[in-house]
Amino acid sequence: MELIDKLEILADAAKYDVACTSSGIDRSAQKGKLGNTMAAGCCHSFSADGRCITLLKVLMTNVCVYDCAYCVNRASNEVPRAAFTPRELAELTIAFYRRNYIEGLFLSSGVVRDPDHTTELMVRTLSLLRNEHGFRGYIHAKAVPGTSPELIEALGHLADRMSVNMELPSQRSLALLAPEKDKQRIVTPMRQIRDGIAEDRDTRAIMRRNTAYLAQRRPARKERAFVPAGQSTQMIVGATPESDFQILNLSAALYRTLSLKRVFFSAYTPVNDDARLPGADAVQLNREHRLYQADWLLRFYRFDVAEIIDEEHPFLDLDLDPKANWAVNHLDFFPVEVNTAPFEALLRVPGIGVRGAHSIMRARRATCLRETELRKLGVAYKRARFFITCAGTYAGAGVDFTPEALRAQLAAPIEGGRRGRRSDKACPGQLSLFESVETPEKARVGAGRPRTALAGHAEPNARSGLYGNASARTVETKRTASRPRARADEGALAPEADGTFGWQRALEMPEKVPA
Repeated sequence: MELIDKLEILADAAKYDVACTSSGIDRSAQKGKLGNTMAAGCCHSFSADGRCITLLKVLMTNVCVYDCAYCVNRASNEVPRAAFTPRELAELTIAFYRRNYIEGLFLSSGVVRDPDHTTELMVRTLSLLRNEHGFRGYIHAKAVPGTSPELIEALGHLADRMSVNMELPSQRSLALLAPEKDKQRIVTPMRQIRDGIAEDRDTRAIMRRNTAYLAQRRPARKERAFVPAGQSTQMIVGATPESDFQILNLSAALYRTLSLKRVFFSAYTPVNDDARLPGADAVQLNREHRLYQADWLLRFYRFDVAEIIDEEHPFLDLDLDPKANWAVNHLDFFPVEVNTAPFEALLRVPGIGVRGAHSIMRARRATCLRETELRKLGVAYKRARFFITCAGTYAGAGVDFTPEALRAQLAAPIEGGRRGRRSDKACPGQLSLFESVETPEKARVGAGRPRTALAGHAEPNARSGLYGNASARTVETKRTASRPRARADEGALAPEADGTFGWQRALEMPEKVPA
């Protein structure tokens, strides 16, 4: 098979993995080497189907021994198969980089033969890039669950960032849709990466202190840092009936126990006809968007999961972003005076971000802040004015300070298609990098075959993306309610099977990995 044909197949097959972001690491150019890395220099642009266009995002091979229900590359699918040799992929990456097509490499793979063999191919590829070609650019590598610790260690010293996909929010869902995978095989390499990063960081800190009495000679060759940009993971949202409450609690547990840099949420894309999968063709991008907003509040805005969502209202409100929803439900906290409020209080105001709060803290040392100054500082004054006072004057005059009135002002659907954003938040399938590649999603969408709903589950609401039998509500009810409510179906795939927090038990209490 020609190299361009392999690239068409394997680049198209890699587009469903969204766990790539900015590099998170600075590495300058070096004489005799090729490339450098900027902390925010890689994945700053995304294509319409979610692929980052500044990385060569590709699979080592789409041959896979696993038969996961949601995966386009599963063993039972009749799709064109291809595989790169390590040298082919290394030379292709260097050729693209020299032409300024890409800034780095995102490498994943189907499981060919077994996890160890697959990882060996990836290690050979990265070794060629780093050692033979002297490539100093950004590399993100996927660790295959079940890989031996020695290979994880070798891969970690060659890649800048690693990730292990958790795939689904609970072990029950994983057992149904991906029976060959096990939660402990997924969590074990994540723990190894966490411990390896911490050990490497401590070792390098000790070496920099120069605590020895005798002068130390620097080694001729410095060993590469172990995963210097940290690790991430990805979960599919919408393929199983887990609630946003379960997903966010799992995310918080991952940040707390495994020190992850980022948890990615991927709206389920129907690419296979399978009775175990939900019957809707719409991609729940609205729900995915709200989960990312809530995740941002956890990481940067000092929110706790219990403040964003609770068990009684297990799904995020799709009409209000999570921060605005919290503000509307806690009006006793507002309004806050922007000229005297502490930093933590400013972070709670809708329309004021982290940078905006820092800017306010600096600017108010020299002047009294009013509307004009806040707009210049980049504050979204149109939203913030309902929750602040400027020099004692309430900025939201003319609107009743009640949950109902404020919800009506702030509630708005997620709009796409403007300023280069995605034009449709519910699409029948993802776009392809190469139109010539035939995929199951293209065949299904083109034929217009109806899909059958998952047994025991109602059709998901196209607007809310929720599973359940809750009756439809009017727009006015949605505006006045604090959060949309939904009850889980009592089917074979009950989310309660793994407890309220899903994977948390596996994260906090290690179990023996099955042989």
